[in-house]
Amino acid sequence: MQGHEFYEQIAGAYRDSGATAADILCDRHDPATTAYTIADGDSIVRVTYGELRRQSIELANAMRQLGIKPGSRVATLLGKGPELITIMVATWRIGAVYLPLFTAFATPAIDFRLRTADAALVFTDQAQRGKLPVSNSNPWRVVVVGESAETIDTDISYTELIDGASPDEDSPSYVQGPDGEFVHIFTSGTTGQPKGVIHPLRHAAGWQSYLEYGLGVTADDTYWCAADPGWAYGLYSAVIAPLAAGTGTVLQTGNFEPHRAWSLITDAKVTNFSAAPTVYRAIRSAYPHLSGTTTLTKLSSCGEPLTPEVNVWALSELGQLVYDDFGQTEVGMIFSNPHHPDLAKPVVPGSMGYPLPGWSATILAEEKEEVLSAGEIGRVAIDTHNSPAMTFTNYQDPTKSASRFSADGRYYILGDLGSQDESGAFRFSARDDDVIIMAGYRIGPFEIESVLSKHPSIAESAAIAAPDKERGEVLEAYIVLRPDEVPSDQLATDIQVFVKQNYAAHAYPRRIHFVPELPKTPSGKIQRAVLRQQRREELEAETSE
Repeated sequence: MQGHEFYEQIAGAYRDSGATAADILCDRHDPATTAYTIADGDSIVRVTYGELRRQSIELANAMRQLGIKPGSRVATLLGKGPELITIMVATWRIGAVYLPLFTAFATPAIDFRLRTADAALVFTDQAQRGKLPVSNSNPWRVVVVGESAETIDTDISYTELIDGASPDEDSPSYVQGPDGEFVHIFTSGTTGQPKGVIHPLRHAAGWQSYLEYGLGVTADDTYWCAADPGWAYGLYSAVIAPLAAGTGTVLQTGNFEPHRAWSLITDAKVTNFSAAPTVYRAIRSAYPHLSGTTTLTKLSSCGEPLTPEVNVWALSELGQLVYDDFGQTEVGMIFSNPHHPDLAKPVVPGSMGYPLPGWSATILAEEKEEVLSAGEIGRVAIDTHNSPAMTFTNYQDPTKSASRFSADGRYYILGDLGSQDESGAFRFSARDDDVIIMAGYRIGPFEIESVLSKHPSIAESAAIAAPDKERGEVLEAYIVLRPDEVPSDQLATDIQVFVKQNYAAHAYPRRIHFVPELPKTPSGKIQRAVLRQQRREELEAETSE
């Protein structure tokens, strides 16, 4: 199922040489239509496209006075409040490039991304301000949304910035064109430090195609994507794609909690819901048996493999199957079990679906560019010659890009192993790297190990993924201590806290294994695969007892 004609119906607006992000995401839509809804407990705030246009124009005018210009990097370290989307659209009106930051990151991870991207301006709030490095040498300025508990002389108040802004609506929006820089985002650092990826404006066409054809979102839906906009899936599926499509979107403030999530689904009468499998598992644990009817008609998941028990529960209690999808930060959403009636096919249990409109994919042999037959396991690859939705050409550091493409440049190698069945459905088999996917978040072992290496008690370490019923996978660490250091529960706790404080609150090792040595290849490379297999066997033995 290629269906490129469906993609072309969307892509035309993005290919126009005069295309502007502000027009595609805001100005072309009916000003009276709701652009997005913010749910904060019992409070519901709805913002129309007309209000978004006015607010983003005012903010863009104020940002220009701060020296923000086309090409400047503007970051947000913010919760999912109404200011978040205003800041995004204002950034693109100027021609600046949006840099998302995940609010669970600690200072070192934030600092790395801001400096690597050369950020000029950061919007944050009281809850996150303390994570930003305070130094006169920082190249970026800071705008604080809401009241700030700490008063820093160089900070700018968001309220005062808006109050002093010009309401002049005649300032033209910047023309990005199809290849103008749009979003600067970072990968998860699977084999090294996170890599910067710069998406052009036309990259969003693939996400709008996914929203309409994969998720099947229509103007009649109440649509909620529960993913965090600090990551690619949440940024595009929860914000950019629905803004572009004019379908409306819902954001819920605060961290995910299953009872709050289910209350929003029922109170807002959500019809179309998308989330990581971990979210479904959490709701299932909180509500194993749901009484009454639900408004949900379309369920989708992405971010980690969808395990069978989720759909057993979903079909029994919600009356719907969860359709699994697959994508990647660099390229966007590629595979889907589509909800759109013109593209729908029988869902193959355990598959990540079929190539979406705009994409062509195949399975290559592991050692050469040979297309494999149905059922054979190999490298999942995009055929770039037949994928008009493909926009990725290289990382911010082009030297890191060569390994992602075949020698002749035709195939983009996703870094995952899988197979394709006779029906054309693709099935995930394994990763050929060591990335950890926990609760839908991709975590690179190198980043975790880099933090662990700074702990005074640790000689060396290896971070791996271990199976977990609730989260799919959890992060665990194998630790070799320095001489004279003694393993203890307290030391394990100290190490966990150290990772939380120096990397991210969500990405700490759930279990610490103290070992005398790590398995290595003859050349000295740590064999994480050996540790993963060892841990799987241990857990299977525990389950069978």
